[in-house]
Amino acid sequence: MTPALDLLKKVRAEHRIHSYEHDPKAASYGLEAAEKLSLDPAQVFKTLLASSEKGELLVAVVPVVGSLDLKALAHAAGVKKVEMADPAAAQRSTGYLLGGISPLGQKKRLRTFIDVTAQPFTTIFVSAGRRGLEVELSAAVLAEHTQAIFAEIGRA
Repeated sequence: MTPALDLLKKVRAEHRIHSYEHDPKAASYGLEAAEKLSLDPAQVFKTLLASSEKGELLVAVVPVVGSLDLKALAHAAGVKKVEMADPAAAQRSTGYLLGGISPLGQKKRLRTFIDVTAQPFTTIFVSAGRRGLEVELSAAVLAEHTQAIFAEIGRA
């Protein structure tokens, strides 16, 4: 179990766990998950951390088939500028290793933003807290348990 799955179990949120054999040589953790679980890559989301000009860490959940629009995230967060967070800071703050960072069950609650493309899907897939482990849940459930805001933060 991971902190993400512990949280979902504790709050009795509807979810399903999916695991696969992670290949350490995989170029993209998210695309690997989509391929190994035979999923539509548009339905699989990656968790990225960005840092504002004030040093605030922000969580961005975007489709694995696209990228994070840093200007759009800054606008959504009401800050001047953001850049990708230092990987060590991201790991320290969340308690997860890169490639396995879940938006759920992080050590420290950070402001979270989910790309609006998640909303039309019945369920989406995000990291469950380690490489090779995904959790399937509705975008609304994810937003509820991360106190996230939906915003146009992804770029195709």
